[in-house]
Amino acid sequence: MTYRDRHDAGRQLAAELAMTGPADPVVLALPRGGVPVAYQVARVLQAPLDVLIVRKLGHPVQPEFAIGALGEGGVRFLDDASIDEFDISTRELQDVTEIEQAELRRRSQRYRRGRDPVPIEGRNVILVDDGLATGSSARAAVEVARQRGAAQVVLAVPVAPESAVTQLRRVADTVLCMQTPRWFGSVGSYYDDFEQTTDEEVARLLDRAEAQRTDATLPISEVD
Repeated sequence: MTYRDRHDAGRQLAAELAMTGPADPVVLALPRGGVPVAYQVARVLQAPLDVLIVRKLGHPVQPEFAIGALGEGGVRFLDDASIDEFDISTRELQDVTEIEQAELRRRSQRYRRGRDPVPIEGRNVILVDDGLATGSSARAAVEVARQRGAAQVVLAVPVAPESAVTQLRRVADTVLCMQTPRWFGSVGSYYDDFEQTTDEEVARLLDRAEAQRTDATLPISEVD
């Protein structure tokens, strides 16, 4: 089965979460592709919507090799075994962290247009993406949500390989995945329209969700 687009996937995911998801949640999207999916989830559940921005901390010499992850508010998740194995110094780690902190701030400003992140301490969080390949970004996002004080973290995605779902069930409280194909190609192969989500679309959907949440007189828009 393929989804028409991310909004279609979000509506289908929302229907399942409406029956099985946690009470009074905050919906957090992994940008950029997770935002249209999460918008539909938040719309159906009438929940606050925000992004959870996570930046990979890469090896100082081999940036593609992750040694940890960084979230907003100074939250940092480190792979101590890799740091020890590669003998990465405190100074090197700090340099990488400062670079990614600057990128976090830039993206937060661009996506939220100056709004503060939605508080999640003590809240049930539904973490949403448009799909998973390896699950490494989602795992980091779960860890960041926990360090920010989430009471419960539910990871919800339209499609992922079974291996990634199995690994993520060890860190998330619940993993909801609509499809786990035996032969997994790429996330995009399960969408008819998988056009890249732009920064502007992310910001626009967050603006719309915030306006609908704070002004009950506004109509709830199903899709742009």
